[in-house]
Amino acid sequence: MGPKSILMQGFKGACGPLQWQFDQALQRPDLAQNRVKMVILRRLAKTAYGASLGLGRSAPNLDQWQRVPLVTYGDLQPWIDRQRQAVHSAILTPDRILFWEPTSGSTGPRKWIPYTPPLITSFSLLFCLWAADILHHGPPLRSGKTYLCISPEIIPNSEGGSSPVPRSGTDDTDYIHPLLARLLDRFLVRVGQRFRTVEAFRWELALNLLRSPDLEVMSLWSPSFLTTQLAFMAQQGAALRSALGGEVAPDRLRLLEVDPVPWAEVWPDLRLISCWDRRGAADSAAAVRRLFPQVLVQGKGLLATEGPVTLPLLRLGSFVPLLSQVVLEFLDEQGRIWGLAALEQGRLYEVVLSQQGGLCRYRLGDRVRVSGWAGATPCLEFVGRGETVSDQVGEKLALAFVEGCLAAGEEVLGWPIVGFRCLAPVRSRSGLFYALVLDREPVDRSRLATVLEAQLRLGFHYDRARCFNQLGPLQVWVDPQVADRLWGHKRLGDCKYPLLLTEPIESIFQGKPSLPRNHDGY
Repeated sequence: MGPKSILMQGFKGACGPLQWQFDQALQRPDLAQNRVKMVILRRLAKTAYGASLGLGRSAPNLDQWQRVPLVTYGDLQPWIDRQRQAVHSAILTPDRILFWEPTSGSTGPRKWIPYTPPLITSFSLLFCLWAADILHHGPPLRSGKTYLCISPEIIPNSEGGSSPVPRSGTDDTDYIHPLLARLLDRFLVRVGQRFRTVEAFRWELALNLLRSPDLEVMSLWSPSFLTTQLAFMAQQGAALRSALGGEVAPDRLRLLEVDPVPWAEVWPDLRLISCWDRRGAADSAAAVRRLFPQVLVQGKGLLATEGPVTLPLLRLGSFVPLLSQVVLEFLDEQGRIWGLAALEQGRLYEVVLSQQGGLCRYRLGDRVRVSGWAGATPCLEFVGRGETVSDQVGEKLALAFVEGCLAAGEEVLGWPIVGFRCLAPVRSRSGLFYALVLDREPVDRSRLATVLEAQLRLGFHYDRARCFNQLGPLQVWVDPQVADRLWGHKRLGDCKYPLLLTEPIESIFQGKPSLPRNHDGY
């Protein structure tokens, strides 16, 4: 048994008590949730936000939980802005802020989420439970060699240009405890963190993946990140063969000459790919399964920038809430709020998250359905957003944000976008992109596409998806009969026409789009 195998066995054994404690929590969800509530209330009582709610005047107790209102990011933004100005003050959290993580906002370009040591501990526990479950119940691993998808910082060149907004963390291992990160370092495929262009990052990643013939695990977010990376490697096959001559076995390099490249032979030891595989990611995940038929492609749980919610467990075959680290409450269709243990099978709920980094009773916007049970705890399947959001590859375009982009675009253009308009994701042979569909010709179609694209790229996740070629550039389409094509020949007043479609158009536009009905829009 090699040193890495010994480390993996040691890690699996060390996680045994964590698994046992988690299983006990699944049997008593109310007790587990109350314990986390008390931890959060004690932290909240030490903050200016908590003081504004009347906390801190006496010893925290569970009755005080109802003093905390349900909030959105907009409700908390004044407190977050104060915290960002006074980093060392207990405005929203009493704990040290390690970094601020950007994510797309519903009405503005981005939201900023504080990451603290207790929140990092929650992410670390989720990782340990997931990894231990893979080692116990997943495909057998020997080397443990893993590519953990890193979000690089793209540094604009002197000519400017759009790029992902850099976060304060420098590595995806910043999300886990330093001791765990140090252990993981022995197993990771490493790629640098600062690049001038996305192409430079893709090149460096390609070199390091090809230098890892014993790669066994890939963990990433959107499966399209992997498919576009493989397409880049196929296009650069000759250059990669030249660069890696003498470092990589000739037989493996020759595989890059084959059309199409047999990627399953390039990494014959690959056993697991962890990625999104639901809703907008389903088609890309299916493509990954076709490329790697010998590999277990495991869907991600609900893991938001704001905090961890669920994790996939092979032994249970479902997505299990991280109930020992976060408090989860749920809004039903009538606006009533329920605790975790009170949920009903098959019902839809909106998630309200309280985590240990400063966000308490935060309306996450995600909707889940109870799909089964783990002990006495409901398992939760992600089914979409409560608000209208198009999220095909992680771009997270919210309706209110799109409305703001169109309004800002009209100001830049100096003329209105009149008549029917609808932003729709389009799936074509050349890839995925968005189209603004109009029923009349604008003053300047090309200029409109350029301006609206610039506004959309103010959204952190949309910009990242564009930078990594997961989305193509925005197009503007014009068809006078577009409304009839959407809904048939209904009268204009019979239905509400959506500004944003959340399901992709499957046909290539040739002047006569075939658009699906958008069930979230009316």
